[in-house]
Amino acid sequence: MYLRFTQRANADGTVVRYVALAHNRRVDGKVKPDVLMNLGRVDRLDVDGLLRLAASIRAHFGDSDELGAGAQAGLVAGAAPMEVVDSRPIGASWLLDGLWQRLEIGRALRAIADGRRFTTNMERVLFALVANRAIEPMSKLSAVEWAGQDVVIAGLGGMDDDQAYRAMDLLVEADAQARVQEAVFFAVAHLLNLEVDLLFFDTTSTYFERDEEEDEVGGFRRYGKSKDHRDDLPQIVIGLAVTREGIPVRVWCWPGNTQDQTVLAQVKDDLRGWKLGRVITVVDRGFSSADNLVYLRRAGGHYIAGMRMRDGNALVAQVLSRQGRYQQVRDNLRVKEVRLDSAADQRFVICHNPEQAERDKLQRQQAVARIEAELARITAQRQRDRKRHLAGKAAHKAEAAHVKAECELRDHPTLGRWIRQLTSGRLVIDRAKVKAEQRLDGKYLLATSDPDISAEDTALGYKNLLEAERGFRDMKTTLLLRPVFHRLERRIRAHVLICWLALLLTRVAQRNTGQTWHRIERETSRLAQVTLAGEAGMVCQTTPLGPAQKAIYQALSIEPPPRVSAFEPA
Repeated sequence: MYLRFTQRANADGTVVRYVALAHNRRVDGKVKPDVLMNLGRVDRLDVDGLLRLAASIRAHFGDSDELGAGAQAGLVAGAAPMEVVDSRPIGASWLLDGLWQRLEIGRALRAIADGRRFTTNMERVLFALVANRAIEPMSKLSAVEWAGQDVVIAGLGGMDDDQAYRAMDLLVEADAQARVQEAVFFAVAHLLNLEVDLLFFDTTSTYFERDEEEDEVGGFRRYGKSKDHRDDLPQIVIGLAVTREGIPVRVWCWPGNTQDQTVLAQVKDDLRGWKLGRVITVVDRGFSSADNLVYLRRAGGHYIAGMRMRDGNALVAQVLSRQGRYQQVRDNLRVKEVRLDSAADQRFVICHNPEQAERDKLQRQQAVARIEAELARITAQRQRDRKRHLAGKAAHKAEAAHVKAECELRDHPTLGRWIRQLTSGRLVIDRAKVKAEQRLDGKYLLATSDPDISAEDTALGYKNLLEAERGFRDMKTTLLLRPVFHRLERRIRAHVLICWLALLLTRVAQRNTGQTWHRIERETSRLAQVTLAGEAGMVCQTTPLGPAQKAIYQALSIEPPPRVSAFEPA
């Protein structure tokens, strides 16, 4: 590493000399200079101090042989050695920061916070919280220490917990009317050319490790139907809308006792306010009530909805009884379109998956076999007890054990559906239900109001609803949505928004690189910023960029971290 001097002649004949930090690298057998950092004009710099600092760096790395000037090489002997005083990963946070700026999230937050006086840049603090959620998720208090000591966040020297909480409050206040989400969505749609003709919506829940729900009026953490199978804990309900590419465009939060059927009208109204044009909303069968489907058709909208096939709906039974030929769509998917005169504004598509049909058949056979074995065991045990001629408490205790075993079997979450209880109290296998279920093996039913979309596109569009479910899965696993270390409603909402922003950045990175976020984060985190200091001064240098890391940055059109980010002579 050395100082490279250049000069430029002005029109008036004067000559201006410039200095840059450079090092030589070999390309195709030839040595070429590589400028790491332009330092400025010679007449405005302490050149002697820069020379001593460059010599100290060379002495530390042992590459003084690259110099051709004997005078500069001689400085090495008299220069004080430098030592590493700090080393932090920079690659993953730099990548996320580049996406943050490309998607104009920072600009939207700065515009909303304009005029406010804060000791620390709140936009940088919010980015640090989002980056922490994507790279190494932890509590907000731990994230404060992480951002100040464990990673390099450009433009942020450090922050405290008060600043983190104030930034979260600012985020919720700014997003009161979804202003932040709207600005981010349209920036993403413009930059990535997103197709929003199909929007997928689904809900999930996340629970809190506390014994009681909030009993005050309008409490947020309430008991409800938990999708994590934790009905014993209070929760909140989270809604997510994603595009067909899996890019999350909006997130909602409701109290934990909110029912799925009651939120779709709000979702429709909120998205309609964005004026997205012609949109088909794709929802699961949990949202397919008649009122919801009518509401989704307001203002020219359309829907693709999964239908419940086992709730005794006469219309569904009529659709499933219609004869017709299936059309092969994929190796594991066949579709059949059905139209009814009684539902002229709806089209129905029956989808059949042969592989799933075999799995359904096998699971049912295994369940029936388990029930038969358990009933046979209970019957045999009763007969043995009769032969023993038990009496009094012993007989009562034995019969109570048999009844308990039958009750457990009847109430079993998966086996109980195949059991029918006779008037005598004994349990038998419901053969009629088994036979009826055979006709539904591998099938699911869809309804759509769009008169133009084909049956094939309807089925494939509904299968993409898995993107919303994948988004929830990543929020709960990769981004660690839970546990939630907050009790105030505004902080809980801010936490969900931060997880949503982290999911957005990681999804964009995955979409453009074709790699998983786990792989992207692991590869880029190997880039580190090393700080060297000594009597000659201080320099911050980034470790060399590898081929895999370079390919990731190029795929996202983001400049990698500079080789030298600070160069200060003593």
